[in-house]
Amino acid sequence: MADRDAPLDRDPNCLFCRIVAGEIPSTQVLADEHVVVIRDIGPRAPTHVLVLPRRHIPSIREVGAGDVELLGRIVAAANEVARQEGIAERGFRLVANVGEWGGQTVPHLHVHLLGGRAMSWPPG
Repeated sequence: MADRDAPLDRDPNCLFCRIVAGEIPSTQVLADEHVVVIRDIGPRAPTHVLVLPRRHIPSIREVGAGDVELLGRIVAAANEVARQEGIAERGFRLVANVGEWGGQTVPHLHVHLLGGRAMSWPPG
């Protein structure tokens, strides 16, 4: 079993790992050596993209102190896409679902960027 503080680079059974590897088609918005940003296939807002780390981390629960830089890169990528999409000035929402009750359906850390309309609160 892998050490929880050292996640696998890739899980061959993970949908998002397969998307990141290019095995499953997606509409990429941005990609660099750390993250891939794709359009969500079931958008809940005019702009709805997923920011995926290239490295497999099952959820935010498994994020450790060594992942601080990666989390910063995820947020920086979300900000860059928000600017590209023209939603940065009026605002947007970043969501990381965690676990079954949190609504996580794919066991690979990802952050939803939603914008292009006013968001209500509470989201739930």
